[in-house]
Amino acid sequence: MASAPQQGLPLLYNDLMPISSQVHGDWRMREIRGAKFLLGVHAVPLLAEEFIAASRFYPIVFSLGADPVPLALMGLNEGINTFVNEEGMFPDDYYVPAYVRRYPFLLAKLRPDTDELSLCIDPSSEVIGPFDDGDPLFDNGAPSERTKQILGFCEQMEQASGVTAAFFRDIAEQKLLTDGEFSAQPDGAPQPFIYRGFQIVSEDALKNLRGDVARKWIQSGLLPLIYAHLFSLQRMTDVFGRQMLQGKMPAVQGLPLN
Repeated sequence: MASAPQQGLPLLYNDLMPISSQVHGDWRMREIRGAKFLLGVHAVPLLAEEFIAASRFYPIVFSLGADPVPLALMGLNEGINTFVNEEGMFPDDYYVPAYVRRYPFLLAKLRPDTDELSLCIDPSSEVIGPFDDGDPLFDNGAPSERTKQILGFCEQMEQASGVTAAFFRDIAEQKLLTDGEFSAQPDGAPQPFIYRGFQIVSEDALKNLRGDVARKWIQSGLLPLIYAHLFSLQRMTDVFGRQMLQGKMPAVQGLPLN
């Protein structure tokens, strides 16, 4: 049985353990079929480089707080995911965020006095353990080719996370974020469903962006990412419709997104 999530752990992770040949020398990783761990997850973190691909399928919003995180919305209410079925499978040809594809692995800092990152696993995951089948994590005490591939992917995500952080520093400096709101009133509903608790880029603030800043963002590729976010907000209606069709509307209207 999976343990309860430890306080302070990232989304999806119930526990974190550094990979060690002494402890995990006989562990294997089974083929990942579906993402059942997403069944109760309504929002998944995104990297800035994923905005254009993800915007075709999900609304992209930003979390509240001083350090906002970009999120792909898979449902409009806590605990509701409209995209994965009971087997954790996405619809064919839908984009799966890198954050989901990385699980159950993660590069993490194990000691506060160093910036060194170690490859860790969530030992509660059903796809990794001392199995007889699957790809080995180690080969004669050394990381296997599969483990090296996973490490490389996690390192790429760390680098992309730095780009995403820089993206938000630029947005914060220009004060572009504003509180978002989405409302929809189905036929026969006595009042609209209203969703808040997230941030979006203000189109008015974007229109008033200084010319030198706009030029810099065009050259860096940041401006297209902002427009991908704005275009993705049209997907709010799609997700609301998916919730309606799947019978996943909340009993209480107007629940926040977070």
